[in-house]
Amino acid sequence: MSVNYYEPQNSSPAPATRPAPVSPPPTPDKPGPFRLFFSAIGKILNVIRIIFKSIFYLFLIMIFLSFIGANAPKPLPEKFALTLAPSGILVDQKTYVDPLSLMMADENQKESETLVRDLVEAIQYAANDTRVTHIVLQLSRLQGGGISKMNDIGQALTEFKKSGKKIIAVSENYSQDQYYLATFADEILMHEMGALELTGFARYMNYYKSALDSLGINIHAFRSGKYKDFLEPYLRDNMSDESREHNSEWINQLWAQFTQQVETSRQLSAGSVNDFINNMDAHILLVSGNSAKLALEKKLVDQALPRQGLENYLQTAIGKGQDKQTYASASVKDYLFHQRAKPKLSNNKVAVIVASGNIVDGYQPEGTIGGENMVELLRQVRDDKDIKALVIRIDSGGGSAFASEIIRSEIMSLREQMGEKKYPVYMSMGSVAASGGYWMATAGDQIWAQPTTITGSIGVFGAFPTLENSLKKIGINTDGVGTTELAGDMRLDRPLSEKASKVIQAGVDNIYQRFVHLVADSRKQTPEQIDAIAQGHVWTGSTAKEIGLVDHLGSLQDVIDAIAKDADLKDYTVEFVQRTLSPKEEFFRSLSESTSIPAPTHLLNNFSSLQLLNQFQPLTKPLQDIQQMQDPQGVYVKCFECVGL
Repeated sequence: MSVNYYEPQNSSPAPATRPAPVSPPPTPDKPGPFRLFFSAIGKILNVIRIIFKSIFYLFLIMIFLSFIGANAPKPLPEKFALTLAPSGILVDQKTYVDPLSLMMADENQKESETLVRDLVEAIQYAANDTRVTHIVLQLSRLQGGGISKMNDIGQALTEFKKSGKKIIAVSENYSQDQYYLATFADEILMHEMGALELTGFARYMNYYKSALDSLGINIHAFRSGKYKDFLEPYLRDNMSDESREHNSEWINQLWAQFTQQVETSRQLSAGSVNDFINNMDAHILLVSGNSAKLALEKKLVDQALPRQGLENYLQTAIGKGQDKQTYASASVKDYLFHQRAKPKLSNNKVAVIVASGNIVDGYQPEGTIGGENMVELLRQVRDDKDIKALVIRIDSGGGSAFASEIIRSEIMSLREQMGEKKYPVYMSMGSVAASGGYWMATAGDQIWAQPTTITGSIGVFGAFPTLENSLKKIGINTDGVGTTELAGDMRLDRPLSEKASKVIQAGVDNIYQRFVHLVADSRKQTPEQIDAIAQGHVWTGSTAKEIGLVDHLGSLQDVIDAIAKDADLKDYTVEFVQRTLSPKEEFFRSLSESTSIPAPTHLLNNFSSLQLLNQFQPLTKPLQDIQQMQDPQGVYVKCFECVGL
C-alpha cells in the first residue's frame, strides 16, 4: 500500500469550519516631533557628506588635470642638445614605491634611480634626429650603478658618435663612476676648483664572528662549494684564502676594463691611471694640491672653468636656449615623450622581461624577483600573439633556490607549450647574474653576458641561528620532551643536534648536485666538468665565456638585435613586459610624476637620527640579508660578493 504524503490518511470528511476573521493591517505610529527633527538632521548631514565627497573628488581631478597641463612636455626646439642627466643609481628596473609615498616624496627621492634603457633609447633616437646637434652628459647627480650598466650606455654613446655629432661631459666634480661614463664623451669639462676622484676598486667587508660570540649567537652554516663565501662574515673574523683568491680575480679583471677604457678614450699610455692613483701624493704636491689642475696636466679632462665659464662654453658650442641664459637643450623625459608618441611601424614584438633584485618566493614588488610575479609575466608573454621573441634580462645575485627553480621551470614550460608559435628565448645578464640568477639563465636558448658581468657562483648554502647561549646569559633556559629525536630540534632557543645538522647538510648537497646537473644539461657538458668550475666560484662574463658558462658577450641591445635576426624579424618593436598597475596606482603615479608635496621642515629635522643610522647600513646589510631569507627549505643560491662594480 502506498501512502500519499500530500493527502490526509483519514477518508471521512472534515467538519466545516468558519474562516478566521482577517485583522486590519497595523497602522504605523505617527512620528513625534523629536523623531521628525532628528530624521531631518540626518538627511541634511547625508546630503552634506555627499556634497563634500563630490567636491573632494572633483578637487583631486582638477589638481591632476592642472598638473598634467602644467607639466606637459614642452615643444622641442628646432636645434638642441639632448641632455643626459642620470641621477641616483643606474638600474634595469626601478624599485617599487607605494603610490602615497611616491606622491609625498621630494624630487631627490623620486630621482634616486635612473633606468638605463631610457638613456639608451634616447641616445639611439638622437643619432638619427637632425634636430639633435650634441649630447651633453650632466653627471653631477649620478651616484653609480655598476660598470656593466655604464658600458651599456657607453656603447650607445659610441654608436652615436658615428653620426658625426659631439658629446660633451660636464660636472663640477667627478666621482670614479661619473668619470668612467664621462670618458665616452669627446670632451670632458670640470670646475676649476673641482676634484677628480680615482681610487680603484676594493672589496672589503665586516666580519661578525667575535661580535656574535660575545652575544652568544650560534650560526649553524651548511654549504656546498669551497668558494661559496656568503656566510663567511658570520663564521670568521677575516677573509678566507679561497674567498681572497676568487675575489681578487674578478675585481682585478673589472679594474683592467676600467683603466683600459679610460686610457684608450683619453689616448694615454698603458698604466697611466694606476700611476696617477698610486703616486697621487707626489703628483698632488707638484700642483700645490689643485686637483683640477692635476687632472688637466695628466690629460684626464679637457678644460677646467668656473661655473659661468662652463655655461658660456656650452652656449657657444651648442647655441642659446629661448631664455638666453642656458644652452638649447631637451631632457631625456621630454625627448622620449615626443619620440614614443610616433606610430609603431610593426605589430611584431620582441618582449623583454626584467628580473632584478633578490630572488624570493611568492609575490614581490619591483626591485625584488618574486617567483609568482615572474610566472604571471611569463604567462602574459605566452598569451600575446604579437610577441615573436623573448629576452629575459637578469640582474640578480640570487636568493631562494626554490623560487629560482619555479622561475626556471616556468620558462621551460613556456618554451614547450608554444607549439607553432615557438620563438627563441635568450638570457641577457646585467651587472650580475650569479647563483640563483644563473640558475634561471640555464632555461634560455642562449646566454649572453657583458665582459664585466659577475656570474657563476654555482654553489648552495643554508644557515640556521640558535640563541640558547644568549638566553642563558639573561637566565632563560629551555627544557621539555619530544616524541622523536628530531622533535623540537629546529628551535632558536635550543642547540642544533648533530642528527639535524646531517639532515640539513644532505639537503644542501642535494640542491648543489641538482644545480650542477641542470647546468651540465644546459651547457652540454658533464657534471664533472661543471663541478670543476662551480664550487661557488665567481667569474666575470669574459671568463665565463671562455669556460663555457656563457654563449656570447654583448649588451642588452646586442641581445635584442641578435634575437630579432634569429627570429627573422625585419620590422619590430621592443616591449618591456611589466606588472599591470591598478587604477589607483596609475593615478597616483601619474600625479607623482607631475608634482611632489613638500614635507614639513620640522618633521624632516626629526629624522636626522635616521640619517645617521643610514651611515651604518653597510654594517647591517648582512643581517638584513639573513632576515630576507624565506626559502621553504632554508636553502639558498645567493652570491655575497656579487656587487655591481
